[in-house]
Amino acid sequence: MRIDKKLGIRYPLIQGGMANIATGEFAAAVSNAGALGLIGAGGMSVEQLEEQIAVCRKLTDKPFGVNLMLMNPQAPQMAELLAEEKIAVITTGAGNPAAYIPKWKENGSLVMPVMTSTLIAKRLEAAGADYIIAEGTESGGHVGEMTTMAMIPQMVDALNIPVIAAGGIADGRQVLAAFALGASGVQVGTCLLASKECPIHENYKDAVLKAKDNDTVVTGRIGGTPVRILKNQMAREYVKREKEGADKMELESYTLGSLRRAVFEGDIKTGSLMAGQVAGQLKEIRTLEEIFEDMFAGARRTYEELGTMK
Repeated sequence: MRIDKKLGIRYPLIQGGMANIATGEFAAAVSNAGALGLIGAGGMSVEQLEEQIAVCRKLTDKPFGVNLMLMNPQAPQMAELLAEEKIAVITTGAGNPAAYIPKWKENGSLVMPVMTSTLIAKRLEAAGADYIIAEGTESGGHVGEMTTMAMIPQMVDALNIPVIAAGGIADGRQVLAAFALGASGVQVGTCLLASKECPIHENYKDAVLKAKDNDTVVTGRIGGTPVRILKNQMAREYVKREKEGADKMELESYTLGSLRRAVFEGDIKTGSLMAGQVAGQLKEIRTLEEIFEDMFAGARRTYEELGTMK
């Protein structure tokens, strides 16, 4: 079932659970604009997550969710909190949520692991996942190897549960392509960095708007921790030292605290400006409502134009 029909929301769109960016206030703004907002638990403590859930509930009466990064040392306690709070949607990344799925579902949550592999997605389907968010390597932040266009149809064919397409989606043409590939909804992140409501520093927003088509790079690919970010001083030095064989400790010195520096301090030289390849499409700051309306009006317009092809 399409995600908008399942949740009773206006648009079949989920906001990505971007760590340090996806606050309770931002998630509420996304939900109020007609999509599904997510609180990004990455970088939070249990207490901070509980506080952000309360903030979100105060600001919206619409469905919202939480993205749980399972590498967080407090992930077990966070998982328990999400069950207690009866969160409408729980998405997960960086780990296997199978142990938590039964309790989450007992408390009425829809569970949607973010996956880059069909094989693991099938295992999580067997463990009770309701949807799979299939995220292509075009996306910002932590990435896999497969592209969205190659992965979505394979996921759809392999699974008996719906698939949400993520990675490389910023306008109506890409939304329509995702549905043509069999997706039941889309998840977006990078295009929301260019929203008025997004809480990142203005320097970060400006960097996203100035980005060209080849202005992202994946750091950590050699070491097995690939993260897509905008090219800057830190990214270039990281990739150079990585290719020269720098050890893990040295490479971590480049990234430690770098996302927070970008988000809160506007450090565009040594901060980690996480963004996907669609950054080159973004040209202006708009409200979330404008972004969503334009995206789905564009999908309808493109569909109609394709219908006139001979």
